[in-house]
Amino acid sequence: WRGPAEGTVLCVQRFCLRVSAGYLLFSRTPAGTAPFPAAQSPLLPPLLTAMDGRLLGEVRIADDKDFLDFKQACLKHDSGWEQKYNRHGTVVHAKLQDADSVKLLKVSVTYKKVCAATLYDVLHDPEYRKMWDPNMIEAYEICQLNPNNDVGYYSWKCPAPLKNRDFVTLRSWLETGTEYMIINHSVNHQKVPPKKGFVRGISLLSGYLIRPLTSDSCHFTYLTQMDPRGSLPKWVVNKATQFYAPKMMQKIHKAAMKYPAWKSQHRLSWKPWLYPEQITVPRVTLSDLSPVIMAALPDSSSDIMEEMEALEEDFEDTNFSKDEDTDPA
Repeated sequence: WRGPAEGTVLCVQRFCLRVSAGYLLFSRTPAGTAPFPAAQSPLLPPLLTAMDGRLLGEVRIADDKDFLDFKQACLKHDSGWEQKYNRHGTVVHAKLQDADSVKLLKVSVTYKKVCAATLYDVLHDPEYRKMWDPNMIEAYEICQLNPNNDVGYYSWKCPAPLKNRDFVTLRSWLETGTEYMIINHSVNHQKVPPKKGFVRGISLLSGYLIRPLTSDSCHFTYLTQMDPRGSLPKWVVNKATQFYAPKMMQKIHKAAMKYPAWKSQHRLSWKPWLYPEQITVPRVTLSDLSPVIMAALPDSSSDIMEEMEALEEDFEDTNFSKDEDTDPA
């Protein structure tokens, strides 16, 4: 991707890629412009069709099909989805696709007093995330593939006796004019190997769909298929669907309402997710990346045997205690 000269325009599967400052800048191909046939695409491999872990096992940017499938999964409630929670406008569904798969979790809510563009900025802004995400230990961008795709690290604080988790994911985002999407899947990065004290979790596919409703309201869906690795007690999984997910959505709503005032005092015009000329993250070295192959992963259960015996009555998470910030908005 470093090869084309400045100003070169490539058409790839309905995207127009313009080379600028060494990056490929994405825009929709104008009507009537013929894209490359899939077999001739110089950047994107043939599509996979299965929803379960479609991107996992590959190192590539998400394409139109990936975003469309993600959107449909967010909006459709076909057979297999089971409602786990429905309070204060937040609805949680879970789905087990087959006996050997990782459960899908879907959380949807309508936000008032928050426009779609503001919520999109909140989910992107790394400086603001530390203000609203009580679970975050550390998060940073490792490298940039292009202005719409990066690889990042995120570590997640789990309350004792559970062990902390961390993730390395390839993240892709898209603004269509009528909606916003951010999706990710796990990859390996040579310079960020698993480290002591953390269990390396796997994101098969996770992401956000934001759809504007009015000038100051939007519908927000979070969909994730994540394997935390190890053998967590069943009550932990239940707590995630019935407690953590709704509370996190409330946290994000509160954060989004406060974001414009905060941003006005913190580098107001700095938004590299919108303005690629502001990107300072190192460019990707492709040899540093490799796909995550589930069947080849080492057994991590021996590292967290004590988690299997954890009792819910001994569990306390002060990050999500009932307080003003986590009351329903």
